[in-house]
Amino acid sequence: MNNDNQSAARKLLAVFAHPDDETFICGGTLAKYAAEGVDITLVSATRGEMGRRMGNPPYLNRETIAAAREQELREACDCLGVRELIFLDIRDKTVEFIDEESLTARIEILIHEIDPDIVLTFHEQLGGHPDHCAIGKATKAAFSRAGRREGLYYISFGGMMEVPERYGYTREDIVKVNVSGHLEAKLAAFRAHRCQSEIDEWVWLPDAEAMTRFGEYEYLIKSEEAAPIVNASDLFQAEDSHAVLVAGVNL
Repeated sequence: MNNDNQSAARKLLAVFAHPDDETFICGGTLAKYAAEGVDITLVSATRGEMGRRMGNPPYLNRETIAAAREQELREACDCLGVRELIFLDIRDKTVEFIDEESLTARIEILIHEIDPDIVLTFHEQLGGHPDHCAIGKATKAAFSRAGRREGLYYISFGGMMEVPERYGYTREDIVKVNVSGHLEAKLAAFRAHRCQSEIDEWVWLPDAEAMTRFGEYEYLIKSEEAAPIVNASDLFQAEDSHAVLVAGVNL
């Protein structure tokens, strides 16, 4: 790929619910495309202030966790190559209760302003968390209202889509992105989310050992509305196409 001619002008917008969604779900994908010159903007609906993990041993509380997780997300974005971070300032665990029309309109404005080639968000049913599903539903609606019609995908966690038939899909529905060259960046982002990840001993093993916990691939699932997959290993199916990627995992 000629990065200067093809990727420099490409834009990716990721719309998630909480700090760490971007790393734990698709950190390798974000790092890969950032390294190839794709301009990435991340939207976080909340600051994750209702998260159960408070550090290990606990050193945060409900008053201090939001600021800590915001700073950790900024550091993770630096690790992954995310250029811009936007917060929607919604309280954690309340996204499903926000007026749907208002939330959709806010995201639609961002889509018009950023004009991304690709939008990542959660599947409205497979997100696994009410905040995930709500932000995914609003983002999907916003993408459609913004006039984007093709290229809707879902992101899956780990290697679950090595056997897509278990989830009602076939291999023709899957884009398998090789992220093996970007595991160091993904690990650095995991470590940046310290209050969430320091309880997991494997994250803090020597780098080479810790990275064996990551798969070499991240999987994208073509939605029913998406055009047929042309390149089963590349998120960008065509130079001028637009796409939505919807993440559907329960962390």
